[in-house]
Amino acid sequence: MSKKKIKIAIVGATGYVGLDLIKFLSKHPMVKIKYLCAQKKIGKNIQLFNKKLPKKLPLISNLKLVNWDSVDVLFCALPNGEAQLLSKKLVNKNLHIIDLSADFRLTNTFEYKKFYGINHKAKKLINQSIYSVSEFTKKKINQYKIIACAGCYPTSIQLPLLPLIKKNLINNKNIIIDSKSGYSGAGKNLKKKFKHKNIFSSIHAYGIFKHRHTSEIDQEIKKISKSKINYIFVPHLIPTFRGMLTSIYLDLKPGIKITKIFSELKKYHKNNFFVKVKPLNKNIGTENVINTNFCEISICKLKDKRKILILSAIDNLVKGAAGQAIQNMNILKGFKENLGLK
Repeated sequence: MSKKKIKIAIVGATGYVGLDLIKFLSKHPMVKIKYLCAQKKIGKNIQLFNKKLPKKLPLISNLKLVNWDSVDVLFCALPNGEAQLLSKKLVNKNLHIIDLSADFRLTNTFEYKKFYGINHKAKKLINQSIYSVSEFTKKKINQYKIIACAGCYPTSIQLPLLPLIKKNLINNKNIIIDSKSGYSGAGKNLKKKFKHKNIFSSIHAYGIFKHRHTSEIDQEIKKISKSKINYIFVPHLIPTFRGMLTSIYLDLKPGIKITKIFSELKKYHKNNFFVKVKPLNKNIGTENVINTNFCEISICKLKDKRKILILSAIDNLVKGAAGQAIQNMNILKGFKENLGLK
């Protein structure tokens, strides 16, 4: 591991994800935060947005003032479409870009236009990017210039589901995925995106017919499965700030027992520090993962013995965003995965 601190810039520093990045990175022993960039409150202290952040941090600055030659890693927490433009300007610089938007998650630009409604403006950079759920990309992440962090819903879904699909242990049909997320996942423009009444005291299903994150779930499943996987995905917004609980209902293949599913998932994640496979039939929620980079997984039997339920709990802002981005940085730079994230 290098003893030299790496120099960091965070763009989109005042959003929910940006503030969580600052919270963790300001305590990371191998990081020096050089720039905190945003569009508003230029020259002000970042403590305006979170009083608990350390006082010795750079003032909020404009993107144009950044000396990119002095930056080793850029964390980009901007709206979809903006990381593409910034990456085109920085591609020849000696830095890595860790993007938390959807800009480089999809390798198919037609799919990107279909799901996000905008043309991709950095198509030539897609080959220099990797879609990264940290646990699946450890051995190849350092081969890429741009790290595209997975979305929060797909992270909670893929960590338990992909190892089972890869091992061909489950029925590929009739998979039902029910996910519930805290409203912070919608960002600070929540009320513009959702017009529901009493949004902070009620539960709402949304994106039932077409949700953006299904594009990346489909993409990653196709990489490991020769046969088509049929699933239904329904996300829900719940009246809590952070946290995500995904319930996955599966049909077992003939001859496969729940104990086999448990042992295979336990084996797959045995060296993944942040994934905790709980004992069989353990009821779990988000209480243990809030403000952490952990994912808790529980496999439960149902009344119909041919079916099982898999529960997956994460913090949507940490393991689903900022924490996973830092985990990716740690792997990229040869640090311990949990450095700065304990």
